[in-house]
This record gives sequence, structure tokens and C-alpha cells, in this order.
Amino acid sequence: RRSDYYDPEKVAERLLRASATLWYAVAAAGLWAFGLYIAALYGVGLLGGDLGRWNRVLPEGHGYVAGDVQGNLALGTHLALAFIVTLGGVLQLVPQVRARAPWLHRWNGRLFLVAAVVAATSGLFIALTRGAVAGLYMTLGNALNAALVLTFAALAWRTARARAFVNHRRWALRLFVVINAVWFYRLGMMLWFAAHQAPVGQTAAFDGPFDIFLAFAHVLLPLGVLELYLAAGARGGARAMGAMAALLLVLSLATAAGVLLVVMGMWLPRL
Repeated sequence: RRSDYYDPEKVAERLLRASATLWYAVAAAGLWAFGLYIAALYGVGLLGGDLGRWNRVLPEGHGYVAGDVQGNLALGTHLALAFIVTLGGVLQLVPQVRARAPWLHRWNGRLFLVAAVVAATSGLFIALTRGAVAGLYMTLGNALNAALVLTFAALAWRTARARAFVNHRRWALRLFVVINAVWFYRLGMMLWFAAHQAPVGQTAAFDGPFDIFLAFAHVLLPLGVLELYLAAGARGGARAMGAMAALLLVLSLATAAGVLLVVMGMWLPRL
């Protein structure tokens, strides 16, 4: 309706929707780049019989370990599922897929849920059997992340089965955010490093002030932003929705910068 164009709440609602779409588009590109990086580094190594390629990034004892069949299988499974949830999660949030191919949305959602649960549990298994990769605090942060993944996956499944689709969407969004926490970690680390041009607040043992902050913030900070977005859309007025739209615009720019920094400074050089 023409009058909607002059309604502050309707205008703020459109701005919020547009800013959320912008952030999603930027994040989708970054996540697909991450998925392709996983395939190019680890998948090519597996298919080419060069499992030593896995050790280009992972420290000694945490990548491919000769003779450790159980550990290598767990790691390979974890990496394969990381590829699935990274690409599948992006596809799951496309509205056109839900509207025009609901069967694809359902089956991709089931695959995504199973992959997310197994990826979280295999990650915990690797941490418990092979030790911490990035220190105690990162291990605790990853354990928190795994607990949230399992909780949100169960609630997303439960609400879908109950056909409570509004609540299902909320739990699915929360699951999408926490299952991609490792991606947020890389973006946060590269943005911080680029801003300071030095490892400020970071140590080799990953127990510096920024190390401790990022160990938990890479899980809780994106989740907190999502909760603000959901609250603004559900019960916020024009001011709340406008403020959230502005925040998402800033975060879209930060995410784009983080993706560029990670791709150019971390992923491409390792390939």
C-alpha cells in the first residue's frame, strides 16, 4: 500500500529486512569460500593420496598421524561434515528454496542437522583424544559451542516435527550461527590482527586477553547479535528496527573485510 511508504515502522521493517539480506549475502559468499578451501586443502589431499597435506595447517599430532586409524578417521569425518554444514547451511536459509522446493529444504535440513551433530561430537572426540590445539580457553569455548550445537539441533528438529515453524526458524538460525563459529573465529582473528598489525593481546599459548575473549566471543557474540535481530523483528518498534538495520549494515562491511582478509592472508597462501 502507498501509505506504507510513509509509515516509519514499515520503513524500518524494510530496512531491517534489506540489511539482514545484505549480511546474509556477504556471509554466504564467505562461507562458500570456506567450504571450497576445506575441499581444496583436505579433500584434494585425501583424493590424491597425499594425507600429509592435512598437516599444512594443523599442528603436529592434530593432523594426519601415521598409524592412528581412529584419530585420522575422526578427523576426516569432521572435515567432511564441516564441508557439508558450511555449504548446506547456506542453502538452507534461502527463502526461494523453502518456497519453491520444500522437499529440498526438508532433506537438506535433515542432512544439515545430522552433519552438525556428528561434526560437533567428532570435534569433541578429537579434542579429548589429541589434546587442545589452541590452548585451554579455546577448548572450553569449543566445548560450549558443541553443547549449543547439540541443544539447538534438538530444538530445531523438535519444532519442525511439531510444525511450529516460527519457533523452528528461530532455532535453525541459532544452529546456523553456532555451527559456523569456527568461521567467525577466523574472521575475528584476522580483523583484530589487521587493525593492530601485531598480535596484541595474543600469546603462543593462546592465553592472552584477546585469545581468551575470542575463545568465547566467536560463539557468543554472533549469537547475541542474532538474538538482538530476532527481538527487533518480533517486538521492536521503528527505532529498534532502524538501529538493528544500521548495526547489520556495519557488520556486513566488517564481515566482507574479514572474509577478504582471511581468503587473501590465510586460505589462498596455504593452497
